[in-house]
Amino acid sequence: MRWQSLLVALVGVVWLAIRPGYAAEYRPLPPPPHAGLSSDWLIYNRAQNRLTLYLSGYHQPRRAYYQWVTLQADKPTVISFTAHQHLSLFLDNKLVYTAPAAGSYRLDLAKLLPLTSAPTRHLLCIWHPEIPPAYTSFVDAAPLHVTKATEAVAPLLPQERVPGHHNAYVCFLLLLGLLYGGVRVTYRPGFSRIYELKSFLSSSADQDFLIKPTATWLNLALILVFSLSFALILVAVHTSLQDALILRQIFNVPESAIVVRILLYTGLVFGFVLLKYPYLYIMGYIFDVIPVVTVQYREFVRTILLIGLVLPFVVVLYLTLNVAAPVTVLWISNGVIAFLLLATVGRIALTLHRKSSLLNLHLFSYLCATEVIPLIILLKLIVFAY
Repeated sequence: MRWQSLLVALVGVVWLAIRPGYAAEYRPLPPPPHAGLSSDWLIYNRAQNRLTLYLSGYHQPRRAYYQWVTLQADKPTVISFTAHQHLSLFLDNKLVYTAPAAGSYRLDLAKLLPLTSAPTRHLLCIWHPEIPPAYTSFVDAAPLHVTKATEAVAPLLPQERVPGHHNAYVCFLLLLGLLYGGVRVTYRPGFSRIYELKSFLSSSADQDFLIKPTATWLNLALILVFSLSFALILVAVHTSLQDALILRQIFNVPESAIVVRILLYTGLVFGFVLLKYPYLYIMGYIFDVIPVVTVQYREFVRTILLIGLVLPFVVVLYLTLNVAAPVTVLWISNGVIAFLLLATVGRIALTLHRKSSLLNLHLFSYLCATEVIPLIILLKLIVFAY
């Protein structure tokens, strides 16, 4: 009888387990609350549509890692980590921070979201668009003790950037001074003619520079110096210029390679200035305004060379004030670059209007195609991106 009783009990258990509505569903226990970060990271399992524990050596490296964190208002949760440029942090699928450059960082997660006095759980995600993040570098850190003046911005500032940048900028500034001085001594008459402000502001239709040849060694040397000045500003102040997808795919230079980046941007600016003439000639042939192409290019070169004298002073301003007032330096840099671009287009339009009225539909369309549209692209790429 004993074995019959056991059999009946076994059948009853099986029946209860498989009967709809009575089956016991397995539910994993929620993880215990943890103040700060843990060493366990989660990855998204697409097949099961859930987060699973990431096992190093078993799973392939991912570009996104997750972790549950407990946050509470007025209770700092400071973490430290090292990151590549463009590493992004999300809290509850909301972007809260993006690393502007490669380096070491400290963030207070409790300041990145509006929180209550009661502890609440939030999903932290670290993600990089190209390479797996260094998730092992994310650890708890001591709370930041900052003054009220810096409390709002300190959690979002990099702790340390790649060293040696200022020395490189100073060396290139010295090189700029030597180049300007050498060109001035070697080509004194031509140098004075280009940088003569009185002639630039003159309303005479037959200005001396506009009837001189453009392809001279003096002009090439000054264009190269201008390109170096412009490249210094782009690399020093506009560090995230390669956020543009096209530039990042073609010229993906590391943030730490400062000299390479400066030389690369110098070549890009130099090539842009030189290749603008064949572009103008092609567009002039299409719009049947070839006689104004040479005058337009000469005015373009003279304007950028004259206003380009201000660019080295912006780099000096960056070296002296960037630590104390980075936003001010960025605004001044954007203002100088915007003035350079707008003044160049305005000066070219004025010069062409003296040759032939801009009410001419062909000439106006030509000006829009060669100056206005490139101006909008450059402003969007360099100025309005910040």
